[in-house]
Amino acid sequence: MRRRRAGWATSLYRSLAFGWLATKAAVLLVNAVTFPRLTPLPLPTPRPRVSLLVPARDEATNLAVTLPALLAQGADEVIVLDDGSSDDTAQVARRLGARVVSGSPRPDGWYGKPWACQQLFLAATGDVLIFTDADVTWHAGALGAVLHELSRTGADLLSVQPRQANQTLGERLLTPLVDSAVLSYFPYPLIGLPQPAASMANGQVMALRRAALDPVGGFTAVRQEVLDDTCFARHLKACGGRLAVALGQDAIGVRMYRSYPASVTGFSKNVLPLHLRSRPLLVLSALAHLAVYTLPWLLRVPGWRALRVASLLERPLVNLITGRRRGRDLAEGLLGPVTPLLAWPVYRRALRGRVSWKGREYRQ
Repeated sequence: MRRRRAGWATSLYRSLAFGWLATKAAVLLVNAVTFPRLTPLPLPTPRPRVSLLVPARDEATNLAVTLPALLAQGADEVIVLDDGSSDDTAQVARRLGARVVSGSPRPDGWYGKPWACQQLFLAATGDVLIFTDADVTWHAGALGAVLHELSRTGADLLSVQPRQANQTLGERLLTPLVDSAVLSYFPYPLIGLPQPAASMANGQVMALRRAALDPVGGFTAVRQEVLDDTCFARHLKACGGRLAVALGQDAIGVRMYRSYPASVTGFSKNVLPLHLRSRPLLVLSALAHLAVYTLPWLLRVPGWRALRVASLLERPLVNLITGRRRGRDLAEGLLGPVTPLLAWPVYRRALRGRVSWKGREYRQ
């Protein structure tokens, strides 16, 4: 009887592990073929009036690096919202030539990022409003690429997945998993379906038509959402809007977190909403990743050789799709077996009743 139960358990483990990996591989293949990529282009003529909008809280260091390139894109206006910064965010932005708006205190019932974006929406004068984070780098021709893609797709919301520009080992441990989550779990063609659940967006870069943003009241619908970008995309689609996403490639990049602890803090605020706000599902996800990617390196479980290979290949394949093809980028595959262990603090923090980000606390 015990042998029969053990045989049943090993068969179930093998089926679930390889079924999960096969599904992810199929999604990666679909996205390798269908996911749009941005190519730097000159500004189209004629073109709509464009506002580049940066919500910024304690971003003086990042703005000193990224704002000059943003100002050089040729937009009609560049507005930085100083969201109660304790550093020189406003002074740096003004010195470089951006228009600076001082953020108002958050009303009851609003979270930080949605309130900052709402204020920028009210301050902007463009027909196309492009919200971009302070740590995002816009290379020459990036605005042209975004406007061409917005026109080509006819989207009301085009968001961009910037290419990761990780430099230190600490940044590489977890930060690239942003790309893995998008490219191995969401087949891009689904975004064309009318169902709001088939939506995705990346708040690091979101280009919106004012004609679509005005009727929904800006960001009011997501005022209490930590995962405001995806929730906003779902709301916009539910109201009849069209969505599109593109990979930043050579046009738009980002350096999100400068260390492993910063990655843990940053990811922990989003991981519970990504798991449908279900703590049991979150725990199950953590255990499943350990079972599939780490356990085969500790025990000779069913299919251990194939599982070891898969754990080493997945991250390099994702990086190839996003255009991260240097040797050090592909070497991130060696982290595959230990990635579930490195992510464990993220899950642990996400299980708490409250999460912290940029000096503010939010209830889960």
